Amino acid sequence: MIRETFFSLNFNSLWYLGLGTLSTLLLFFVLFKTKNYRSLLLFLGMVGAGYTIEYFIFVLLESYAFYPKIISRDAYYDSTMGALASNLLTLPATAALIAVFRLNWIWIVIFTGIIVGIEWWFTKLGIYRHNWWRFEYTAIGLPIYYSFAKALFARLMHPLKGIPYFLTLYLITWALFTIQFVPLSFFNSRNFNLGWFENRSHDTTAFSSLSGMLSSIFFVWSSQLKSKYSWLKYLWPVAVVFGVNQFLKIIGVLHSLVWWDFLYCSAMNFILLIVIDAISKRLRNGPISGMN
Repeated sequence: MIRETFFSLNFNSLWYLGLGTLSTLLLFFVLFKTKNYRSLLLFLGMVGAGYTIEYFIFVLLESYAFYPKIISRDAYYDSTMGALASNLLTLPATAALIAVFRLNWIWIVIFTGIIVGIEWWFTKLGIYRHNWWRFEYTAIGLPIYYSFAKALFARLMHPLKGIPYFLTLYLITWALFTIQFVPLSFFNSRNFNLGWFENRSHDTTAFSSLSGMLSSIFFVWSSQLKSKYSWLKYLWPVAVVFGVNQFLKIIGVLHSLVWWDFLYCSAMNFILLIVIDAISKRLRNGPISGMN
């Protein structure tokens, strides 16, 4: 039932909510101080970069586990909510701060130390656990992540084309695409049965993430095609994804569990394509003077 999917405040969730709140305030600070739309694009790009990395180390290779106790009915989806606190908010928000304000390597070391310290503290509290992951991997990976953020922001200062344009638009699209996972996690709107993992929720997360990345690439590609009727470029990609989902349902891979599942996904895809088109023009036209 729906009431079983929503969280109640507890020791674990308070720590994650606190971290998420501080990260959100940090992001608002960056956006307020810069008043520049490029800062938001950078943040979304780093969200997409984090999601791509996490797909391999967290989803496929099970590097660590989170225990925020936000989704009580499903331990794996609960763990993914903990991952979101890190990859949707904390890491990209700190990356945006470092890149936008051009902070030097000393600040990169400081923020890396803070993140590693939070990671260590969460393990001591018993709300986060390493499987094969080590603190050293975080300490090595974060400077690379932050350096990529600085390089990406430098690119956003100029008109983009070619591979940098496609990669940036893909990362932003993938970040925005993940809004479709909200009903999947909280309301169990659909699941995928492929047998990749013993846990059905793990199986669903792995396949839906892969399909999300592939759909993001497809949407970016389709947004570049020219059409006599501009509105068609928003409709036919939605129809293609809808058709693929129907095929997966027929062969027994996809199980839609609520009546509004396909309607919601199609509507979100349509809106996403409109947003992608607007962002694409911004990237091609170069620097953006303000948020509006």
